[in-house]
Amino acid sequence: MSANEPDQPHLKRVLGRADLVLLFVVAIFNLNVVPSIAANGGVTVWLWIVSLLLFFWPQGIAVIELAHRYPGEGGVYLWAKEVFGDFHGFLSGWCYWTNNMLYVPTVMLYFVGVSVFVLGPNHQALADNKPFALVASLVLLAVLVVLNIVGLGVGKWVNNLGGIGTGIAAATLIGLGVVIWMRFGTTITVADFRIPANPRFVLNSFGVICFGLVGLELASVMGDEIQDPRRTLPGAVAWGGVLSGLLYIGATLTLLIAVSKDQISVLQGIVQAVGSMEERVGAGWILAPFALLLSFSIAGIGSAWLGGSARIPFVAGLDSYMPAWMGKVHPRYATPYAALIVHAAVSMVLIVMNFIGAGVQETFQKMLSLAVVLQLIPFLYMFAALIKLALNTCSGPGHYSKTTLMLAGISGLVTTTLGIVLVFFPAQQISSLWSYEIWMFGGTLFFIGLAAFFFYVYGSRKEKSVGAGVPPVRPSEARQ
Repeated sequence: MSANEPDQPHLKRVLGRADLVLLFVVAIFNLNVVPSIAANGGVTVWLWIVSLLLFFWPQGIAVIELAHRYPGEGGVYLWAKEVFGDFHGFLSGWCYWTNNMLYVPTVMLYFVGVSVFVLGPNHQALADNKPFALVASLVLLAVLVVLNIVGLGVGKWVNNLGGIGTGIAAATLIGLGVVIWMRFGTTITVADFRIPANPRFVLNSFGVICFGLVGLELASVMGDEIQDPRRTLPGAVAWGGVLSGLLYIGATLTLLIAVSKDQISVLQGIVQAVGSMEERVGAGWILAPFALLLSFSIAGIGSAWLGGSARIPFVAGLDSYMPAWMGKVHPRYATPYAALIVHAAVSMVLIVMNFIGAGVQETFQKMLSLAVVLQLIPFLYMFAALIKLALNTCSGPGHYSKTTLMLAGISGLVTTTLGIVLVFFPAQQISSLWSYEIWMFGGTLFFIGLAAFFFYVYGSRKEKSVGAGVPPVRPSEARQ
């Protein structure tokens, strides 16, 4: 059954403009990626600016244009399907979903690394304790799943609290940085903003930066849950995008002012910077409340991506390209509970697997890098769709002119391709080059191959069912 047929299960429209702006901020502005980027020095500020111009701006145009032409639940899945066909739609949605199976565990690890600061200085070493980090990550994941199953009407408040916590935490971080700069100056020099002699580690940062700037499409994945989406979405995209871009650049500069790039921890860099600055300005009471706010922010990030990406297998289940039970909604809460549970189960397995052998920080970096590759594949389709619409004289009127669509499509496509290629260069936290490349190439091929398996196996079953005259699933059946 098509995801756009009138008899599909209906989700509740509970997201207004303010909800969307906060959703964008909490989904796009992820402080957890800033330390791993800032660890490569001031040159990353230029990478932020380039990515904002050549990747983020085209992304906003693509989201508004494609949501205008193809409204409905599914976002990147629906858009690629409508423009390029069923398989490409499924692959786009599959990569978007499976990347979050890898990314959500990194958010859980980041939560552990930050939340221990709330307990006081004697407990900070717990962040590098494998058993503690593993158990705490799994518990938080379970809590977020339950809240999202209860419904976006409840779960959105985790996202909203996360957005508010992100804003306050970022303002505190940047405010302290300004105070430090005005009182003591900075050790950063012009040389810190130059490309280093060995740019190998910096190359990985570009892909992670592009990854950090995704999220505008998340609301369109929840298209059937937005109040008046055609009027609400464009303004929310603009505000969410501007706020997130400014926060990223400000947070990166502040981290570089507060902590030497050689001493930045990828899990605790933000709290580490605040701790360093609070000592210098004599405000030792700030750290614990800041860590608490940042913990709320991280929980909101996990909730936003867990809940949003679970809509992809939900729609694929309705389309019969995944098991039909993936398209079920909860009989009481009207949420895609089956997809949420599967997502959480796979994330739990990946968390356990990656803790075997590697340290906590290396586990974080490996899972983040593979998540970057899978996350950016749907954006190849999204930007290619803009180019195809610009070239198609019969595509009909859209929100933007064909010239704008062509420029945005080319810019986004080139930047996204570059981001995917460069993330295969290992970050400095990686201890073994060969194990990293095997993980990256093997993981990418595994998830893409699994997508082809599901599509063709369940696609052939779908064709046989249609040929045999089997009626499509009705809402009452999907809710059982």
